[in-house]
Amino acid sequence: MTDTLGDMRRTHHCNALGIADKGSEVVLMGWAQRRRDHGGVIFIDLRDLQGITQVVFNPDRNSAVHEKAHAIRNEYVMAVRGVVEARPEDMANPLLATGEIEVMVSELKILNRAETPPFMIEDNIEVNENTRLQHRHIDLRRPSLQRNIMMRNRAAMTARRYLDEQGFLDIETPFLTRSTPEGARDYLVPSRLNPGSFYALPQSPQLFKQLLMISGFERYYQIVRCFRDEDLRADRQPEFTQIDMEMSFVGEEDVMAVSEGLVSAVFKSVLDVEIKTPFDRMTYHEALGRYGLDRPDTRFGLELCDISDIVEGSGFKVFSGAVKKGGIVKAINAKGCAGFTRKEIDDFTDFVAVYRAKGLAWIRIKEDEWQSPITKFFSEEEKKEMAERLDMQPGDLVFFGADQPAVVNEALGHLRVHLGRKLGLIDDSVYRFVWITDFPMLEYDETEKRYQALHHPFTSPAEEDMDKLSTDPLSVRSRAYDLVLNGTEIGGGSIRIHQKDLQIKVLQTLGMDREEYEEKFGFLISALDSGAPPHGGIAFGFDRLMAILCGNNSIREVIAFPKTQKGACLMTDAPSLASKAQLDELGLKQVRMK
Repeated sequence: MTDTLGDMRRTHHCNALGIADKGSEVVLMGWAQRRRDHGGVIFIDLRDLQGITQVVFNPDRNSAVHEKAHAIRNEYVMAVRGVVEARPEDMANPLLATGEIEVMVSELKILNRAETPPFMIEDNIEVNENTRLQHRHIDLRRPSLQRNIMMRNRAAMTARRYLDEQGFLDIETPFLTRSTPEGARDYLVPSRLNPGSFYALPQSPQLFKQLLMISGFERYYQIVRCFRDEDLRADRQPEFTQIDMEMSFVGEEDVMAVSEGLVSAVFKSVLDVEIKTPFDRMTYHEALGRYGLDRPDTRFGLELCDISDIVEGSGFKVFSGAVKKGGIVKAINAKGCAGFTRKEIDDFTDFVAVYRAKGLAWIRIKEDEWQSPITKFFSEEEKKEMAERLDMQPGDLVFFGADQPAVVNEALGHLRVHLGRKLGLIDDSVYRFVWITDFPMLEYDETEKRYQALHHPFTSPAEEDMDKLSTDPLSVRSRAYDLVLNGTEIGGGSIRIHQKDLQIKVLQTLGMDREEYEEKFGFLISALDSGAPPHGGIAFGFDRLMAILCGNNSIREVIAFPKTQKGACLMTDAPSLASKAQLDELGLKQVRMK
């Protein structure tokens, strides 16, 4: 039988006491972090959300309370009343905020008992992530996770205050909506009242926020849950959070300015870090050319260098053949890395294979020679031009990729970051922002044999490229922009199409006939024909932003109840089978997948 609080009321949190409180009577409540019995005197580290205070049960002060304290075990929930005393000097703990004091207990109430937890409630423990997720309610008691969740709350409140001051309205949009193509699979929800029909959970509030602009609200925002049924990684979850916003009568500069102010406010509030604005800018093609990725980490060098023109006529058929087939040859000069072993080089080859690279050529630069199986295929003139362009010096190790541009850029782009980590070139205390602009509006899908929108089909083409939609669609640039922080895309948006005729033309370019676009987007097209203002916006990946702010590699560390990489919640055992009665109501049958 556990105690009730009775007339006990908490007066302090466990980090709020100091030497100035000496002699004060306090009431503390929390969990027993650790219990120590030193020659009859029992010490308990009492933990709540704010911190830890040592409480003491001394039989010479109160034998009845001391006897009761023998029952306390780790994670018992308890309330104590006692007097704050100074610790003996040789027992002070400078690593603890309350390390100069302790509370001599005169009254104890054990509010609840607890089974032995599956792991210690402290940071830097070795425990399987699945075990942590299965017992997430216990895992969330650890200081680092509680810090992350509190930082997340502070960031969200800062964002709300900033956007409110900028004249934005917080407007909710539906979760139960219709399926629209947005680049990933939808989560479908069957409708009981409309048998055979389904809602879709929104991948983003994109169409609704555009409709709000057409409705005349001018500035909208929402910290909103979004849902995508896609393969998961460390920076993806089936349900995730966006700071979503949209503005009327704006251009790119307006959206970027508001976004930079928002990010600066969050960094100042959460980390007390001043962020310099305006942020750097880089075109999509420049990002691919120099870094291989459209989300470049600009904190370090190791930039990619195109040498296609030098090797297109070389005797090395891997290089010359790639160029003849419309591909490219690029290189990374890993300065001073000639000492890498052959095994390390083979590991890099395995690394780029994940990104579809068929191999990784290399040249080791020595004082008097180039060491590599491929050097014999190059003329002295080709070697001279490569050496000049790549600044090849004794002690360097140069890696090469040759294939179609998408393969080379992705493989070497990721290799660049991998090398940057291995060589200690990345300073995690630095926050480097860059806007990526001038994206292609369309890309061609070889499987579907049609064009697809690189962002989404509601992004406006660049005004000077409008005429190319019919004649050269792949050369059309969009009015899209992504915000990249330390190699992670944390936000993306665009100026939208606000004219009916242009929206129809874009949808037709994507291969939709009238029946298809009317069926999927008829409501939007009708709305655009009712007096739509120019508008644009952006959505920030709140989970990704928080992972960076909290110094974590995985967004699961900044989400209270995340899913596994298979989209499962190990704590609640979701997803689960539905009962036959539930399925019958929906007119559905359970089908066992092989």
